[in-house]
Parts: sequence; structure tokens; C-alpha cells
Amino acid sequence: MPWFKRTKKNIETQEKKELGEGNWIKCPNCDEILHRKQWEQNLYVCTKCDHHFRIGSEEYFHILFDDGEYKEFDKKVRSLDPLEFSDTKKYSERIEESIKKTGLYDAIRNAYGRVHGKECVISAMDFTFIGGSMGSVVGEKIARAVQRAMKEKCPYIIISKSGGARMMEAAISLMQLAKTAAWLAKLAEQKLPYISVLTDPTTGGASASFAMLGDVNIAEPGALIGFAGPRVVRQATGKDLPKGFQRAEFVLEHGFLDMVVHRKDLKDKLYHLMKFMHN
Repeated sequence: MPWFKRTKKNIETQEKKELGEGNWIKCPNCDEILHRKQWEQNLYVCTKCDHHFRIGSEEYFHILFDDGEYKEFDKKVRSLDPLEFSDTKKYSERIEESIKKTGLYDAIRNAYGRVHGKECVISAMDFTFIGGSMGSVVGEKIARAVQRAMKEKCPYIIISKSGGARMMEAAISLMQLAKTAAWLAKLAEQKLPYISVLTDPTTGGASASFAMLGDVNIAEPGALIGFAGPRVVRQATGKDLPKGFQRAEFVLEHGFLDMVVHRKDLKDKLYHLMKFMHN
């Protein structure tokens, strides 16, 4: 029941018109309001403070591959819940929900294409799929990507974005650290370059294995990089952490990275590195 009623009839009112939902993006770093088209044209980077938003494999493939054209392979490889794990819900149900929600089959995708005409294989991780966690499929797809790079005799690139090992697969997940390292060693034996690109966040098992094994290790500005997160480290040590602790610039300063590269320069930098290391 309304509290107030109009006493006059036929009063014309003008409806408030608003832009459709999702047309504006708020920067979590500086609170700048960005129009979606402007944001996308700027490669998902804040125009005011240069904050690099988290993006997925699809966006990276379109940014890096010439004309956004590439051939994805081993697309539908997926986990089978070998341990029949269950916490708040069954792991098998969690996988099905993640597939429906994201349109992905796991936390990594493999693609073959050209970067400024240079052939390469790129594996890109997606944080939206169970936090980019590293399970048996991630290890298997990296192994298959290495095999494809060896077959094509071309460089290999991994774009990491991971919360670490996938607890639902327990020891099977931890085995992927050794598996990916072994396949990257095979790639090195063939004298083919491996470039690791670390994005926000790259932590846990990913940072303890393939993400830090590149012939060149690159990071995006401001990316969180480490094994345990800052909150866990603070709780364990009981001490205040240095400013910018575990951010890309801090990690570079302490010798764990070779360079920090802005997203708009990433394609050119990858091309020059591949050209230098592989004729």
C-alpha cells in the first residue's frame, strides 16, 4: 500500500535512462570510473593509475596472437575426480559448475599461432576456473603444449595466473610440479626457448615450479608473486612486511625476475626475446 497518492491525474513523467549494466568499470586501485570500451581498448589497464586488471586466456590470446587468430588444441581435457573428493560439495559437481560458469574445461588453455609472424605455442591460465588451481589437467596440458612446441620446433610461452595446487586432487596435484619441470627440461634439451609470464596472482605450486623456470621470467606491473600470500606470511612471522612485499617490482629488485613489462609492450617484448633466442 503506497504512503502517498497523486491528487492530479495525467501528470507526465520522464523515465530515467541509464546505460546498460556492465558499461562502467571501477578501478580497485584508484577508484577511477572507466567506460568498458575505453578500458578494453587500453588492454584492460586503468587509464589513470596503470593498474593491470586480471584478464583470462581469451583476452591474452587476442592481445598476443597476430590478428587474434590462433589454433587451440587439447581443449576438452578435464579432471575425472580420481579421489572422489568432497568438502562443502563434491569435486565432480564443482568441476561441472565451473565449466558451465566459465565456458572453460580447466584452468589452462593451449594455443598455437604467430606473434609478429613468429610461430609459438602459448599456454594461458584462467583464475576464474577454481582460482586457477593447478591439478592433473594443468600438468597434462603443459606437457602436451611442450610436445607441440617440440614438434613445431618453436618457442613456448606460459602465462601464469594461479592460486596454487588444487587441494581436491591432493598428492596428484603436487605431482604436477615435477611433471611440468621434467617436460620443460626436455624442451631445454631441444634448445627451444621457454618464456614465463607471471601475472596477478602467481602463487603456490605454480610459482614453485613452471612459473619460475623460464629462460626469461617476465611479470606484469603490480602482479602478486610468491609461494604463500602476504597475509599467511604475516601471520606466520608476526612481523610487518616491507612495502610492496611480493609485488612484481619487489620480486624484480630481489633477483627473482628478469623484467617487468607493461601489458601494451608485452607482445613486442615476447617477439624480440623469441627472435633473439630462436632463429
